[in-house]
Amino acid sequence: MELLMREGMNESEAVRAALLESARRRRQRSSLREEVTRLAADERDRAARERVMADMDAVGLDWPG
Repeated sequence: MELLMREGMNESEAVRAALLESARRRRQRSSLREEVTRLAADERDRAARERVMADMDAVGLDWPG
C-alpha cells in the first residue's frame, strides 16, 4: 500500500487498489487449482503427460552432461 501511495495515490485509493489486486490474485490461484484438479482427474491427459515424461527421460539419458 505504501508503494501505491508513493506512486501518487491517496490512502483510500491505495487501499482499494490493494484489495482489488489481492482479489485478482486469489481468483487466479483458485482458477489454477481448479485446472490442476481437472487435469489430474483426466485419464487421457495423465496418459499423455506420462508419455511425454517417458520421452523426456529417454532423451535425457543421451543428453551430453
